[in-house]
Amino acid sequence: MPRIGIVLSGCGVYDGAEIHEAVLSMYYLKKYGNELLIMAPNVGQAHVVNHLTGQEEQGQKRNVLEESARIARGNITDISKVTVDDFDALLFPGGFGAAKNLVSFAFDGAKCSINPDVKRLIKATVDAKKPLAAVCIAPVVVAKALEDSGVRAKLTIGNDPGTANAINAMGAEHIESPVKEVIIDAHLNIITNPAYMLAADIAEVGEAIKKTMQALTGMVNNLTSGC
Repeated sequence: MPRIGIVLSGCGVYDGAEIHEAVLSMYYLKKYGNELLIMAPNVGQAHVVNHLTGQEEQGQKRNVLEESARIARGNITDISKVTVDDFDALLFPGGFGAAKNLVSFAFDGAKCSINPDVKRLIKATVDAKKPLAAVCIAPVVVAKALEDSGVRAKLTIGNDPGTANAINAMGAEHIESPVKEVIIDAHLNIITNPAYMLAADIAEVGEAIKKTMQALTGMVNNLTSGC
């Protein structure tokens, strides 16, 4: 049974992983016959946001791994202990946590920094020609990780001009896409979809995630079967 690594960035759209995207991804991956290896960096969050008011909670501190464990029901691994040999494909759900805790894109744009273990796993996954998927804002993490690798990944976050330009500035190629479309870079085995960057509600994002997980599972099965 293929094992899919899922990288979370906390718990909650404004300062962590987008919960709908993360849970729907987990659901469909299991439904399509995969095992899950859920992981997150053991680092402090960039900040804490009150999800009722949308305001930053001054002085509050939370840990990305501990918060991600809420979504994983405790079954989660420190990303620093994971290698590319531990999974058959890698997935990044979105949420502002991806752009704040995995990279500093939300604060620094294309000049952002990236968590070293996140960069290590993305580069190792691409080098091993294993499938990699990213939804919502998470393609910016992939673009940053591959910035100095000499490859030009085809990625989408939908149609936001500022984010698209930043992705291009980091050396990737942004492809404008509606939420119903899954963009596949067949050369690099990278799959991306806008999800909540464009989706109006959970039903629409659910269909987008379903298509993305179908594409990811299909790619994994084709590659692991030697087809």
